[in-house]
Amino acid sequence: MSENLKKHLAKLSKRGPHRVLVGSLEYAGIQGKVYTPAEGDGVPGVAFGHDWLKGIDKYHATLRHLASWGIAVAAPDTERGFLPDHRGLAADLESCLQILAGVRLGQGNVTVNPGKLGLAGHGMGAGAAILTATGNTKAHAVGALFPADTTPSAEAAARYLSIPGLIIGTADKGIVEAGNPAKVAYNWAGPVAYRELENLKQQGFPEDTAFKLIAGLGRPQTAGQETARGLLTGFFLHQLAGENKYEGFSAPAAEAKKVVSYTGDELAEKAGVPQEQPAH
Repeated sequence: MSENLKKHLAKLSKRGPHRVLVGSLEYAGIQGKVYTPAEGDGVPGVAFGHDWLKGIDKYHATLRHLASWGIAVAAPDTERGFLPDHRGLAADLESCLQILAGVRLGQGNVTVNPGKLGLAGHGMGAGAAILTATGNTKAHAVGALFPADTTPSAEAAARYLSIPGLIIGTADKGIVEAGNPAKVAYNWAGPVAYRELENLKQQGFPEDTAFKLIAGLGRPQTAGQETARGLLTGFFLHQLAGENKYEGFSAPAAEAKKVVSYTGDELAEKAGVPQEQPAH
């Protein structure tokens, strides 16, 4: 059965009801930032990884968005060089999970429930989030936006993940593809939802308008960014916060404006996986 996300997606694509506080992770020995709702006991927590050559300042609106819906987010600002260490970024995401679960956040008015931890990321950071989740008992869900190729392979790591996953790709392939999100979803061992957005490319998700214009990548893809944030928010509110009214955001087959979900043979075709031909 296909779920219609229209009712909740429009709301979750906009900023949530919580006031947001932003702090530094340097007190915990790691370069990066933490975004939290102003108060809350036992809130969900997510460690978020950035894309190649992108700092977390390019995800400010996304991280604030998640926090505005009651989700604490820790984002390492490491491995920003031309030749990043994917294992290193994965290790920093693991450290962020420990920080989220181990200390009071915000102005001391926020605690994260260790049983409500998840991982997310964009591009390289999405691949690193998948690597972090492999064999990790702390993480209970992964939201990967346009996961890129990593070393070791995030595509291969997905075969060992039994926790729920949300994988977001694009219907409009760019000239240079950094990864195969559909293959990641196809390989996922546990429950997975694969969505393609018709109005967002991988390069369009970060909030670096000036770079996009200079690089000739076109106008900011604001509507697509909002949709991606809404999909990620609904997924985590269902999987980590246990809000069942958002269960459609975890459903493999779901529909919304500019959002198409793929399962089964269609997902295999998107992933480029050869299918057995019927015997004659």
